Amino acid sequence: MQNHTTPTFPPQWQPLVDQAASALRELAVNEDAKARFLEDPQLRPFMERVARRYVAGSSVAQAVQRVALINRNGHRASAEYMGESVRDEGLANAETEVFLQLVQAVGERKLDCSISFDLSHVGSLVDPELGYRNALRIARAADAIGQEVMISMEASERTSGIYACYTRLHERDGLSNVGITVPAKLHRTADDLPALMRLPGRIRLVKGAMFEPADIAYPRNSAELAAAYRRYAALLLRSGHACSIATHDRAIQDELSAMIRADGIPAGHYEFESLIGLGERNIADLRDAGFATREYAVFGQEHFLYVLNRISEEPVRVYQAIVDALGGA
Repeated sequence: MQNHTTPTFPPQWQPLVDQAASALRELAVNEDAKARFLEDPQLRPFMERVARRYVAGSSVAQAVQRVALINRNGHRASAEYMGESVRDEGLANAETEVFLQLVQAVGERKLDCSISFDLSHVGSLVDPELGYRNALRIARAADAIGQEVMISMEASERTSGIYACYTRLHERDGLSNVGITVPAKLHRTADDLPALMRLPGRIRLVKGAMFEPADIAYPRNSAELAAAYRRYAALLLRSGHACSIATHDRAIQDELSAMIRADGIPAGHYEFESLIGLGERNIADLRDAGFATREYAVFGQEHFLYVLNRISEEPVRVYQAIVDALGGA
């Protein structure tokens, strides 16, 4: 595969880059800032221009159109209606209906597309039982059309509740089509991952974009996080457990694909995954090399958290965001 790397800042700038990335992640989870950027008529147009690079539109119809394109390009897809931290039962139920519309649209067009969601989007902060019931509705609808649902990861204080709901959907409801997102950056993942591997759902391994304290998580750009990701990915790949290797780190992609070949790991249970707007060349190269691939498309209006986390992962993207905000190419 060809080497397509992301432009980087000079090494001597790294401490400032890390500081800027941490500030962006912290801002991303600030609900007051989110409300200001998404509701202020002067700020919102700038945020929308930045978001277009990373978001597949605002409606189910636009998302499904992007999913169809992803499938035509030879990738599986995953679609997520953006939103989190809903604290009103009526809104949580209404948002769940959008996910059900998405499932219906995917089924009608016979697309290869999993459905992803945050539990807090469908009511877990209102009441864990509400979140579970709405997750169950989505999972059963997806199961009826032969598709997966993927529960996304949120901030660390919500992790235990998310894993508990995931386990319940498997052990109580027998929904093997439900997968889970696991962040390598949390120290607790060393214990969580083996426990989650006892359940049949696909494990989507990510580095983890959320702002987290240093005592419970590895720093985002640290060697320790990269080593943890490699370790967990190797465990999943060699185990035969269904998994998505969800990273845009080209070095990790190359190392793992070489390991798959060297170890003769059979295809069928794993895939490489990328987010739209990021790493398209990398994921295309992996597809062309014969690996199963998936592109993850998000849609909706609640893009503040998502977009800031994407920029913070590679702070050089701030320059692109400025160009986009000002209406450039």
